[in-house]
Amino acid sequence: MQREMLEIAERDGRYPAEAFEFVLEALRHAQAMFDKKVPPGGRVEEEHHVTGRELLEGLCDLARREFGLMAPTVFERWNILRTDDVGEIVYTLIDAGILSSHEGDRREDFHNVFDLEKVLVEGYRILDGVDLGW
Repeated sequence: MQREMLEIAERDGRYPAEAFEFVLEALRHAQAMFDKKVPPGGRVEEEHHVTGRELLEGLCDLARREFGLMAPTVFERWNILRTDDVGEIVYTLIDAGILSSHEGDRREDFHNVFDLEKVLVEGYRILDGVDLGW
């Protein structure tokens, strides 16, 4: 998959391969978050579909978990500055045949959904209430 993402990123020219890979990982994370996970060996069915907003929420949750307060910096390096950028990545993956869309899905589902940077850091607490024993 990594080679395929490199090729897609090179053709697209806006986002690095890591951004495409992270969006795919975030899709799986969002499916799990919203109880729409595809069973092992199962086919993707309508009940596994996540909305644009659900994908964005899953993406932010995963980014906070993986990158902590560095998430906005990582996203900036990947040129993901707005929720619209996530939509562009999703639709590039759809055009490449990696993802599929459902009837009613639109790029506009990702347009200005929320302030991405704010959501990535909002409510983030460093070791709140944790006794390190120092």
